[in-house]
This record gives sequence, structure tokens and C-alpha cells, in this order.
Amino acid sequence: MPQSNNPERDNQKFSLRGINHLALVCKDMQRTVDFYSGVLGMPLIKTLDLPSGMGQHFFFDIGNGDSLAFFWFPGAPDAQQGVSSPDTETFFNPKAELTTAHASMNHVAFDVEPEQMEEYRERLVEAGVRVTPIINHDNSPSQVSMEWTDATFVRSMYFFDPDGILLEFAAWTTVFDESDVSHTPAVAADAARYLEQQHAGKQAVGASGD
Repeated sequence: MPQSNNPERDNQKFSLRGINHLALVCKDMQRTVDFYSGVLGMPLIKTLDLPSGMGQHFFFDIGNGDSLAFFWFPGAPDAQQGVSSPDTETFFNPKAELTTAHASMNHVAFDVEPEQMEEYRERLVEAGVRVTPIINHDNSPSQVSMEWTDATFVRSMYFFDPDGILLEFAAWTTVFDESDVSHTPAVAADAARYLEQQHAGKQAVGASGD
């Protein structure tokens, strides 16, 4: 997790206080309210009918002073799964890819306590939400484990909202330090090299018969 009260990690250009709100787009605002307030328990705190019939803009309280907002536009095009968000049909396949288009928002992660993950997963299942097993992310070659170990830095589980927006409950389990920033940022020209690595990895899995 990010270090708190560490002057060396302070933003030296802007005094940002976190996320004010994320703004997403839904197809049916009532269905969205039913899910985010009814299933996930987020209070609806502000509603707007946009001027000149442009649609609606609603805000939900997600805790810690942060908000999640939705637009409803009457003329908006349909979602493009696998482009603007991961495909709901293939995502639950363990071999599925997370890739979405440039400028897309791949998923939204809500912060929870590590010890609450199992209970919260049960609540989602009881509400009829399809949810992944709890995944423990670490620095191993696969970067995931089904067990919570000392190497785990975040626990998470994934599920979709009614519009196919990928959501996550995530729980930090360690505090990051300088050793956690150790990779050179990729540039567009690196894509071919990474795609070759992907192709080689898929071939290796296929050859092993998995």
C-alpha cells in the first residue's frame, strides 16, 4: 500500500487529496442505483438531470470522502466488451486476457480490509453476483496465488456490474518501499517484444498440455 505521512513521497507539484470521483457511463440509471446502492450499499448522494435533455448524472458515496459517478446519456452507443472493458463471457476463464483499448478504464477497485475478503465474497454470491475466487497477488513468476502468504501485497476478487464494468474489491497487505519500483516504463515501440513474449508463453502452455 502507499506510504502515509512520508514527506519523500509527497507530490511536489500539486497537493492532491485523492480521487474526487470517477465518472462512468451506464445504460439504465435505475438498474445502476439498484446495484450500487442495493447490492453494494453505496449511498446515493447527488442526482442531476442534465440540461436540454442531455441525460442524468448521479453520485454515490464510496467512503473515505471519495465518490463514484455515473452518466446516463439517452443517445450513447452500446458497450463494446473486450474493447472498452474486459469481456464478461471470457473473463472468468483463468486463461482470459485483461487487455482493453487505449484510453479505456479497465476496472475500478474498491479498498477493503484484508480480513473481510471471505465474508464479502459470500455476500456477493448470496446477492447473485458472479465473482472470482479470492486472488493473492505477489511477485512470483505467475504473480498470483490462491493462498495468502507473507509475499502477498494485495488480495482481490473481481466481478461485473450490470453494464459489464469490471469491479474489484482489493485489500493491501503490505507497505511499499523503494524496492517496489524497479521496472523501466514501456513505450509504444516495446509492444512487439512483449507480444513475442506472450506468444512464446502461450506456445509453452500448449506444448505442456495444460
